Amino acid sequence: MSSKTRAGNFFEDFYVGQELIHATPRTVTEGDVALYTALFGSRFALNSSTPFAQTLGLERAPLDSMLTFHIVFGKTVPDISLNAIANLGYANGRFGQPVYPGDTITTRSSVIGLRQNRDGKTGVVYVRSVGSNQHHQMVVEYTRWVMVRKKNLEAPAPEPVIPTLVEAVDVADLHVPYALTPGSYDIDLAGSPYLWEDYEVGERIDHVDGITIEEAEHMMAARLYQNTARVHFNQHVEREGRFGRRIIYGGHIISLARALSFNGLANALSIAAINGGRHTNPTFAGDTIYAWSEILAQQPLPDRTDLGALRVRTVALKDHSASDFLYQDSAGNYDPAVVLDVDYTVLMPRRTS
Repeated sequence: MSSKTRAGNFFEDFYVGQELIHATPRTVTEGDVALYTALFGSRFALNSSTPFAQTLGLERAPLDSMLTFHIVFGKTVPDISLNAIANLGYANGRFGQPVYPGDTITTRSSVIGLRQNRDGKTGVVYVRSVGSNQHHQMVVEYTRWVMVRKKNLEAPAPEPVIPTLVEAVDVADLHVPYALTPGSYDIDLAGSPYLWEDYEVGERIDHVDGITIEEAEHMMAARLYQNTARVHFNQHVEREGRFGRRIIYGGHIISLARALSFNGLANALSIAAINGGRHTNPTFAGDTIYAWSEILAQQPLPDRTDLGALRVRTVALKDHSASDFLYQDSAGNYDPAVVLDVDYTVLMPRRTS
């Protein structure tokens, strides 16, 4: 019997240098924006108000950085992580041209590294994915690595190739789409008086609030971003898996943490770079997410006095208040309550603007 269906790629199907053109271009609509707000409760003024966005030199309110990320990431799942056990981390991510409703996004990926695990049943695949709009302009690019099952356990292990990953995106390589004129930025409408100069390296911020994830929400998100990974999508399969239930898509936690960070970082206009990130423990429906952030660096932008960059670490916790800044023990092991550790760079107005 012939079959025209696809089971997705297993570890032995990947090779270094492989180019993947991901199916189903996605034209973004106002409905995507509304659903993103409904799922995560993001309150950043830039993404909520066209008049506010226009004071920053944009034509209208753009998509939240992470909504763009979700759409691009979802395209990659059928080819890269349909048979994944876990998405392990991110590095060297940059956001480019702002995305607006009506734009169409397509995604391509390149396999840049492979390493079979010692159990012989799984391996780690490193990919570089690039999302572009209808004008072939980059909207987001990033490296991620994912643990993928082998289908044929007898398939020989490939020669290990582990790519070199930079610790952080250089501030000179950030895409800065904003232009502020003096006195144009309204801190009252933005929701906070604290601008770039008001943050100090080493400062920690408890974002205070918590958000409980409902089963319907994470399933709606998986469908919305066309993320077909079985570990998130298929309870019939996952009830026989490691946890007996579906795990939450890691990007869902990043978006919740970003939304929570508004209380303390309201003037962080957008994410310009994802320097690195790890999903450190699984999250399930019913868990309540809290978050805290640490300022890692306060970086001037080359030839700009209107905006600066803040490098931030945000840590998300499940069912544990962030008030004690729970993180790692003395041996570097993450507390079981820690579900996300992400290092990223945001753009923020300066007082000189």
